[in-house]
Amino acid sequence: MDQGNTAFILIAAALVLLMTPGLAFFYGGLVKAKSVISMMMMSFGALGLIGVLWVLYGYAIAFPGESGTVFPWAIDGGAIGLSNALELADGASYPELAFIAFQATFAIITVALVSGAIADRAKFGAWMIFAGVWATVVYFPVASWVFNFGLADDGSFEYGGWITHGLQDVFGVGVIDFAGGTAVHINAGAAALALALVLGKRVGFQKGVHVPHNPPFVLLGAGLLWFGWFGFNAGSELAADNTAALAFVNTIAAPAAALLGWLVVEKIKDGKPTSVGAASGAVAGLVAITPACGSLDPIWAIVLGIITGAVCALAIELKFKLGFDDSLDVVGIHLVGGLIGTLYLGFFARGTGLFMGGDASQLIVQAIAAFAVLIYSFVLAFIIGFAIEKTIGFRVKNEDEIAGIDTIVHGEAGYVLEDAKA
Repeated sequence: MDQGNTAFILIAAALVLLMTPGLAFFYGGLVKAKSVISMMMMSFGALGLIGVLWVLYGYAIAFPGESGTVFPWAIDGGAIGLSNALELADGASYPELAFIAFQATFAIITVALVSGAIADRAKFGAWMIFAGVWATVVYFPVASWVFNFGLADDGSFEYGGWITHGLQDVFGVGVIDFAGGTAVHINAGAAALALALVLGKRVGFQKGVHVPHNPPFVLLGAGLLWFGWFGFNAGSELAADNTAALAFVNTIAAPAAALLGWLVVEKIKDGKPTSVGAASGAVAGLVAITPACGSLDPIWAIVLGIITGAVCALAIELKFKLGFDDSLDVVGIHLVGGLIGTLYLGFFARGTGLFMGGDASQLIVQAIAAFAVLIYSFVLAFIIGFAIEKTIGFRVKNEDEIAGIDTIVHGEAGYVLEDAKA
C-alpha cells in the first residue's frame, strides 16, 4: 500500500467535505435574513442524508464494476453496505475505503448545489425527499457513467462508464471530465432549472427585489469552497503526482481569472464591481475548470476563466428575461459554467483538442456527454419535483415566504438581536 497516496486521498476527501458547509455559507449569505437557517439547513440536510445513502447503496450504484460498462444503470450487490470493501485488496496502492470516502463527498456537494435554485420558498421535508430520490435515480447512476472504472495490474484503466469508455470505443477518444463537470455541475444545474420551474417564482420576483443579506457570508463561503476545491480537483488524480500538481495550479489560475472577468463585466454593465460578483466569479471559474483541470496548460486555464467569468456574469440575467426564478443562480453559474468547461476541452485539451493537434472528435464526445447528462437530469428532476409538489407540496405558503421561513420551518431565527424574554 502506498501510504503517501492514501494520505493524499483522505486529505482530499476532508477538503471536499468542507465544501458543503462552505456552500451553506455561500448560499446563506445570498438569501434574505429570515431564510438563512432554511437555506443552510438544506446543505446540512444533504450532508446527512446522502452520506448515509452512499454507504447503504450509493457506492454500489455509482461503482458497479464491469457491469456498468454494459448498462447505463447497474448495481453491484456485493457493495451494498460496503461489506466487501473493508479489507485491503492484494496489490492495491490505496484502500478502497479511501476512494469510497472521497467519492462520497462528491455525491453530497452535488445534491446540496441544487438547493440554491429554490431558496426562500421550499419545505425542508420535501427537499429531503427530493434529495434522496434524485441522488438515487440521477446522481448515483450518472456518477457511474462518468467515474466508474477499474484498474489492471499494470495500473491502466480496465473499463469505464459508458460516457467515458463507451464513447472512446466509438470515436477513438474518451470524454475528458477530470473531476465532474458533467456528473456534478451540469447534473446539478439541470436539476436546479427543473426545480425552479416546478416551484415557480418567489413572491414579488423581479430584478433588484431580492438582494443578499450578508455579503461577508458569501465571501466566506466562496473562500471555503475554493479551499476545498483543491481536494476536489487535484484529489481526483488519486495520486500525489505531476497531474495533480497541474490540476492544483489550474484551480488557482482559472477561478482567479474568472473573478476578474466577472468584475469587468459588472463594472461595464452596472457601474460597480461587487463583493458578491467577485465571489460568484471565482465559483464560476472553479466550476469550469473542474472537468478541465488535468488537461489544460495553465495559460489556457486563464483564458477559460476569463471567458467563464464574463459569460456567467451575463448568463445570470437570463432568468429575468426567460421568466424562471433560479434564486441563487445555480443555472447561470453551475450549468452554464459546467457546459463551458466541458465543451472548451473539445478545442483546447492537451493533444486531443481541435486547436491542440487533435480533430473534432474530442468536441463531439464532450458535447454528447454534456447534453446526455443535462437532459437525463432535467427530465427526472422535473418528474420527481412535480410529483412531490402535487402530493405533499414542495413550496411553503406565500404568507410564510413573505414573513421568512426560518421560524415557520425550523423554529429558529438566524439573528437574535435581543433576548425575547427580557
